[in-house]
Amino acid sequence: MASHSHSDKHEHITTYKTYFIVWAVLMVLTVITVYVSYVDFGALNVVIAMGVASIKAAAVALFFMHLKFEDSITWVFALFPLGLLFLLITMTFVDTFTRVVIP
Repeated sequence: MASHSHSDKHEHITTYKTYFIVWAVLMVLTVITVYVSYVDFGALNVVIAMGVASIKAAAVALFFMHLKFEDSITWVFALFPLGLLFLLITMTFVDTFTRVVIP
């Protein structure tokens, strides 16, 4: 087996400026989430909150977990659970909307 040292990998040095910008974006999105919780948008409250949470999760995964710099197979392993989550939610909705209520 070949031995790989740490110097064989591509080093991705993210600047403090990038981390600060991502942190600032996360703080702004947190403020938006809190604001949305106090305003009644009806059924859109959950949609807006989940949309903001998805953007925040993507920013954390891309920059703080360094997914932005990973190879294709790592992306497959990162996105596969999201596909399973989508399938689970879809099947739950299908089950909920096809139920017959017997009086």
